[in-house]
Amino acid sequence: MIFSFLCVTLIAQSPHIHVDQFGYYQDASKVVVLSNPITGNNSNLSYTPASQLELRSYPSDNLIGTYAPTVWNGGATQIDWSGDQGWWLDFTSMTTPGTYYITDPNSLDTSAIFIVGPTVYDEAMKAASRMFYYNRCNMSKSAPYAEANWVDASSNFDNALQDVNCRYIYDQANATLEKDLSGGWFDAGDYNKYVTFTMSTLHNLLWAYRDNPQVFGDSNNIPESGNGIADILDEIKWELDWLLKMTNPDGSVHIKMGSKNYSENTSYPPSVNTDPRYYGPTCTSASLTAASVLAHAAKIYGDIPGMTSYAAQLRSNAEVAWNYVLLHYSNGTLEYDCDDGSIVAGDADFDEVDYQEGMISAAIYLFDLTGENTYNSFISSNYDDSVVFGNIANDPSDITTYYDDWWDINHVESKDAFLHYKNIAGHDPQIANNFFDSFQAIVNNDWGDFYGTSAVDLYRAHMPDYFLGWGSNFGQGSMGVINFMVQKYGADNGSPDDYIIKGSNHLHYLHGNNPLGKLYLSNMYGKGGDRCADEIYHTWFADNSDYDNALTSLFGPAPGYLAGGPNHTYDGNLTPPQGEPYLKAYADINNAANESWKITEPAIYYQAAYIRLLSNIMALDDNMTNGTGPHLSVSDIDIEIFPNPIDQFFVIEGTLSLYDIDILDAAGQIIQSIHSIDLQETIDTSSLGSGLYFLRVTHKNNGNLYVKKIIKP
Repeated sequence: MIFSFLCVTLIAQSPHIHVDQFGYYQDASKVVVLSNPITGNNSNLSYTPASQLELRSYPSDNLIGTYAPTVWNGGATQIDWSGDQGWWLDFTSMTTPGTYYITDPNSLDTSAIFIVGPTVYDEAMKAASRMFYYNRCNMSKSAPYAEANWVDASSNFDNALQDVNCRYIYDQANATLEKDLSGGWFDAGDYNKYVTFTMSTLHNLLWAYRDNPQVFGDSNNIPESGNGIADILDEIKWELDWLLKMTNPDGSVHIKMGSKNYSENTSYPPSVNTDPRYYGPTCTSASLTAASVLAHAAKIYGDIPGMTSYAAQLRSNAEVAWNYVLLHYSNGTLEYDCDDGSIVAGDADFDEVDYQEGMISAAIYLFDLTGENTYNSFISSNYDDSVVFGNIANDPSDITTYYDDWWDINHVESKDAFLHYKNIAGHDPQIANNFFDSFQAIVNNDWGDFYGTSAVDLYRAHMPDYFLGWGSNFGQGSMGVINFMVQKYGADNGSPDDYIIKGSNHLHYLHGNNPLGKLYLSNMYGKGGDRCADEIYHTWFADNSDYDNALTSLFGPAPGYLAGGPNHTYDGNLTPPQGEPYLKAYADINNAANESWKITEPAIYYQAAYIRLLSNIMALDDNMTNGTGPHLSVSDIDIEIFPNPIDQFFVIEGTLSLYDIDILDAAGQIIQSIHSIDLQETIDTSSLGSGLYFLRVTHKNNGNLYVKKIIKP
């Protein structure tokens, strides 16, 4: 078969029209922001929209409809947050799938190109999930799994006295203490690995799969793809396997491992680093983390065919780690100052709140896993120590005196456990009610405009200023997640859409509906992004390297890393971010001299919160299409597609006469339609360039839809 491709003129993205650069599901709320900058580094720009803006198809430029902007807050300037005046443009009523842009007929300002349709976020999910593959320690990044620009064919940190034979930081000459601590993920911008930082990371990823398994497939082009297990679980297992190695037989767990000096292991790509690596001391915070995440993981992997023995191993280690930390908890000997910086970067210690919430939630995850009353008894005896409750546990009627600020975006994994408790057989109904009543009260009160839609923020994703510091994009993801938790646990007072829209707005913010019009995922050009995070603070993608900048360096950073985000507390020497409104306190920088880690550094916990939020929204589309959305398995439609990745051809096999079959490019454009009455078709792909494609299969009788990603290396 012959494939032809359209040549089209690219459209320049206006600084005044802010959309989700990937797009929107057909039945979703679709509200974009128009801005007129008053303060900040872009205040030299000026914009007043026409009375009607146009929605046009791309690349045909056909007029689809016109929409009137609504002025925000009477024309006021959002002083501290964005420094902008603005308008909202609502085109929710347009539900026809396609590729579009919004344009102002007077000024000719034009938005980024975006898609409306069922596969709109698939590429975002794939790239964001593959961030963990690129961040795998002790694994080479080789074809066909690594994209060509980010191949690192040699394994990393497998040299002498590195991860396979790692030595103790406080006894570096003692060869008898060497341990194999290989595996796991680089935590953030450096190559180190931290146990306690996996707490929110792994729980968010596990909940993402647990709540929305239909979103996650087995064809994400990682080494384990095609093994019959969702790729997200394969990726999580890479980290769990390392966590098991960090756990000692007595339940003590080492808190972190990595380099002892900032000047060591700072080269790129990761495989060229040869300096020794060390493991740190054990700490009760690390044991608590292991008990909690291993218990949660054991619950999930126990239901995966072929993984029962692995789940049993996870359970055993979780229980041993719990017993270790429980002894210290009971004796009042919890450790708060284990990390003295001997292994550089990142204080991995827990504070009192981390322990209080962590102990109760770990007991809940263990109770959920085992059903054993010893954990339930611990919850009953100790849950009122959690700062979430204050006095409510002692006087459940006094719901005005609890510390309501603890139902915020911190420790989301603990809030999940508290609210999930009521779903566990044998739970104490009064405790479950106290958990839920506390949450319901803060949702109803909503003192900080956390929950549900409101007009307080021009960009529709309000967070208090104290969440707009270092790692604000983690806050955006977490705020979106906790709004979905309102709907998930039935605290929405019968109005779930209000919280779903608010949660979705945080995703739209991260995808470009923000004052800078920036998609905060790195280097997503050609994958749906028009103005991306071009530089991130990561040792692999260092300043002045071939991986420096997505637009100006040879390769740029790998795709899909969520940058840290605007930080109004930035105290480095660069303007901007210095002196900007909260949501403009950002710059594409990765230079250590400018303390760039405070702005653009990614982290596995940022990434996990984003993936969980995205999975909630992708699952919504499945719900809106009554389970016939783009994430059905192949078995649901009696069609097989192989091989994948493809080379010069691929084969479609099944009762093909029952289906309409289309091949789409990464932008959602149909490049070939297949009509066959046979049981098998061989599709010639020799003329296709390398990249991502989609096979869309629609049942002619019932309309059931299946979308399969096809990769051509």
